[in-house]
Amino acid sequence: VAFIICYLFSERLFQYLILPLKTVLPEGDRLIFTNLPEMFITYLKVSLIAGILLAAPFIFYELWLFIAPGLYQREKRYVIPFVLFSTILFVGGSLFGYFVVFPFGFKFFLGFSNEYVKALPSVKQYFSFSIKLLFAFGVVFELPVVVFFLTKMGVVTADFLKKQRKYAILLTFVIAAILTPPDVATQCMMAGPLIILYEISIFISKMARKKRQDKDTPKEEEKTEE
Repeated sequence: VAFIICYLFSERLFQYLILPLKTVLPEGDRLIFTNLPEMFITYLKVSLIAGILLAAPFIFYELWLFIAPGLYQREKRYVIPFVLFSTILFVGGSLFGYFVVFPFGFKFFLGFSNEYVKALPSVKQYFSFSIKLLFAFGVVFELPVVVFFLTKMGVVTADFLKKQRKYAILLTFVIAAILTPPDVATQCMMAGPLIILYEISIFISKMARKKRQDKDTPKEEEKTEE
């Protein structure tokens, strides 16, 4: 159903998708397609991806139903927050990639054009590249949710994340320095949200660990009394 609805607006959706590239392309340049059915297939793909985003809450709910059988009854009450925050973070990550990363990234790649070489991006190549980036940023922004469950399972701790903080910050700024112009303000604008996300993950891990210890303490006291 979501696919059909999105297909009705596929052309408009594709125009929005190429907008970050269009704004940095030299005047008069445009995307090309080399196969006759390429645009039609691209519209179908755009509709499919948009339909998946539209159905994201239901997808995350189904994912929760897959995970839930392995959790305690008290942990199953996280279903609504899980679906809500997973959806918000994924969409937020995709929007961050679209509005912040795309303009600087595409400008960087087009900067390799010169009097001998000219960029001629195709519809198929652009769609594949941009969707992969949007999906990647959506997944990266799921970090707090992933950390929460890994902490609950005892796989990671806040102390571990704190020890890795300097490497995470360094990696973030290296990526930002590659994709953005050589000025500190722009680099911070890109790296800042990712660093904040990492810090939020540390806080969430700490709180999840504390709740787990509080619940385990009464059980240990009962065993001691016995």
